[in-house]
Amino acid sequence: MSASPSLADQIDALLPQTQCTKCGYAACRPYAEAIADGSASYNQCPPGGAQGIERLANLLGKPIIPLNPVNGVERPRPVAVIDEAACIGCTLCIQACPVDAIVGAAKQMHTVIAELCTGCDLCVAPCPVDCIAMLPITGDDTGWHAWSPQQADAARSRYRFRDFRLQRDKQENDARLAAKAAAKLHALASEAAASPEQKAEQDRKRAIIQAAMERARLQKKSQEEPS
Repeated sequence: MSASPSLADQIDALLPQTQCTKCGYAACRPYAEAIADGSASYNQCPPGGAQGIERLANLLGKPIIPLNPVNGVERPRPVAVIDEAACIGCTLCIQACPVDAIVGAAKQMHTVIAELCTGCDLCVAPCPVDCIAMLPITGDDTGWHAWSPQQADAARSRYRFRDFRLQRDKQENDARLAAKAAAKLHALASEAAASPEQKAEQDRKRAIIQAAMERARLQKKSQEEPS
């Protein structure tokens, strides 16, 4: 028998999963958790719009209130479009996209997969040549009239996979660096010093490597400990 969804789960299910950060949080899930624990209001999601606020208000048993203008305005849903002739292939937009909707390689033209784009705007600011435009594609439809639960579920899945991939890549890179540091320590231990000066230099390098390995160990430990 599966456990009943938490309040944060229920709130998260009502968010559009654009991962745009306009709510003031790093992604939709942290915002859902903040609403659930009372540290954030339920009117901070421009992509959800008035309809999204109404859905959250009904869930929480609270009154329907206007969208907080500090977080933005409700608008037709846009998609990012890259001027491919101006693109320099810097990859900054790829790194910024929370749902892996941009493809390309370093120093090569990038392009947006329109059906995957959530219209979050996060790729626009990092572009050093201003070659990304956000073009509305839903006419006069805004909020959930311009989006669907199926699109939200798909965006959530892509965001989670991207987060998993980035964590996996970091762990693999950390493992490579640790192995390289261990190899250097072994080489230093095997290397015979011909003079006191060389021995002092070896000791200095050994201390630097050991300190770096200890910092990495402590950082990994802190990341693994529950917050």
